[in-house]
Amino acid sequence: MRTAYVVGTADTKGPELQYVRDLLEATGISTVLVNVGIKGGEQYADVSAAEVAACHPDGPAAVFVDDRGRAVIEMARALTQYATTREDLAGIIGLGGSGGSGIIAPAMQALPLGLPKVLVSTLASGDVSAYVGASDVNMFHPVTDVSGLNRVSRRLLGNAAHALAGMMTHEVPAVESDKPALVLSMFGVTTPAVQAMTARLSDDFDCLVFHATGSGGRCMEQIIDHRTVAGVLDITTTEVCDLLVGGVLSAGEDRLSAVARTGLPMVGSCGALDMVNFWGPETVPPVFRDRKFHHHNAQVTLMRTTPQECATIGTWIGNKLNACAGPVRFLLPLRGVSALDIEGGDFHDPEADAALFQALRDTVIQTDSRQLVELDLHINDAAFAEAAVANFKEIQHDGGA
Repeated sequence: MRTAYVVGTADTKGPELQYVRDLLEATGISTVLVNVGIKGGEQYADVSAAEVAACHPDGPAAVFVDDRGRAVIEMARALTQYATTREDLAGIIGLGGSGGSGIIAPAMQALPLGLPKVLVSTLASGDVSAYVGASDVNMFHPVTDVSGLNRVSRRLLGNAAHALAGMMTHEVPAVESDKPALVLSMFGVTTPAVQAMTARLSDDFDCLVFHATGSGGRCMEQIIDHRTVAGVLDITTTEVCDLLVGGVLSAGEDRLSAVARTGLPMVGSCGALDMVNFWGPETVPPVFRDRKFHHHNAQVTLMRTTPQECATIGTWIGNKLNACAGPVRFLLPLRGVSALDIEGGDFHDPEADAALFQALRDTVIQTDSRQLVELDLHINDAAFAEAAVANFKEIQHDGGA
């Protein structure tokens, strides 16, 4: 039977968990209420905290410790093991504050993509990257604390419960494709390039496009590591700027590493290496106040990278490329790397671009399988997309896939 798992610390949120469970049951969905609290609440639960803790690799004693912070970490490990071994788990909803969210989110992240996941968390209106990760967790903000049933919480917890019910009862069938999959990276300022590539490739490949916003890059690296794709067109490597300069959309140090680990064929480029991302103007650190900015919208502020920063970025990317044993072509669009980096554009800076390209030339150890390809084109020119596709088909044909 397809079952919804309702998870939380029943010692502090028992009535709220029971309320959500009852709403799900009223829609005809079978439920299991799982307690992950360590101080009671078992009267609400179908599965006790002790049963969950018994799934910990080191046994329940590792979970039931006096240190609350440690107990949260270890219960999260136990719940992950428990949840990923439930054959009937067809959807999951969790309720939590900081502690409960910290227990529930890792288990949700470990479950397959597409399986319905709803996390009602008091932290949902802030930076949720730690809770969502590279997964498809849907976070709901309860507005009030998850502490008591009242005129606000009943409505919002009800919305979350019915959202899960909708996902479970109106499941979108998985569509299998005979086409091999490709991953591509895109940003708003490289959209014309990547869309032109997907148009040229979609007859032969299932194109998975990732938004280069930090989480997008992490998700892309994870999918590459799974080795379920035939190749990579990492056209938009902008997340490296945020990592090295201090922006808000970094994908971390592991960016561009999965290709080295897997040996998959990759065509890469310098997409949006002219910019670092911040939120609203008031969030830009004072050290950058004299820099060149472009106000993308009320929530996003872009900062132009300097020649010195571009040289550092080029060297970092070059070293990542040198670690790749598989076939790699890295394209240098000599007339600009984004929609803003074009003659007359806000970020047009030939000196900065030249520093970027020269750092790549100086760093990349070129071989028969690892090459820089210089193109006297702008990244969004139609001819650039044609060149990227041609280079990918060439290295794929040469045995990279």
